[in-house]
Amino acid sequence: MIRLSRIGKKHHPLYRVVVSEKTKDTKGDYLELVGTHNPHTNATDLKADRIKYWLAHGAQASGTVHNLLVDQKIISQAKRAVANIKKKPAEETPAATAPAAQPAAPAAPTAEKTA
Repeated sequence: MIRLSRIGKKHHPLYRVVVSEKTKDTKGDYLELVGTHNPHTNATDLKADRIKYWLAHGAQASGTVHNLLVDQKIISQAKRAVANIKKKPAEETPAATAPAAQPAAPAAPTAEKTA
């Protein structure tokens, strides 16, 4: 599988484009380093001949890497829909705000007995 491996500092990621087995950890050993990607400047340096070699031998690109290869015109296919899922803060979830959003019902008037 051709996929991204994160490197770089905290809050400033840089990525290596690596070929590795699908079950292996991306931070561990990989078969070959075939490029780099900097998302801050959109600078991408890819070895097109090696990527085409691996794709011809059955490697599959992850969704993000596939879209990078389409942008760099290494492959001529349509882009894939890649989900960018971000977690919402706990205070914005509907379950957390539903009970707090309802005002408390006023107490029913009680009849007081005078003695």
